[in-house]
Amino acid sequence: MDNSPSLNGANGDRDPRGRFLPGNAGGPGNPLAKKANQLRAALSKAVTVADVRAIAKKLIELAKAGDTTAAKLVYDRALGPCEAFDVVAELAELRAAVDALLDKGQLK
Repeated sequence: MDNSPSLNGANGDRDPRGRFLPGNAGGPGNPLAKKANQLRAALSKAVTVADVRAIAKKLIELAKAGDTTAAKLVYDRALGPCEAFDVVAELAELRAAVDALLDKGQLK
């Protein structure tokens, strides 16, 4: 059985080990990257510091009013993304620790 990599393409643009041969132009890249950069630049020019402050203030108000999506966004941006926290598992672990202390007479 031949385990060597295929020479992709009719022109054999790879060597017998599957590596690209010198002069290979590579792939086309991301066709949407140019447009995404243009949109990012336009948005960056349009948004002011005052806009960002006003949006942040409104987002914080929504979070304080109980909007959990707004609260998550505020926390993610202010504190960075956090690992998921399994409250049920944590409570079970805490309960087991308390029970162990009670069994040993170290907790009343």
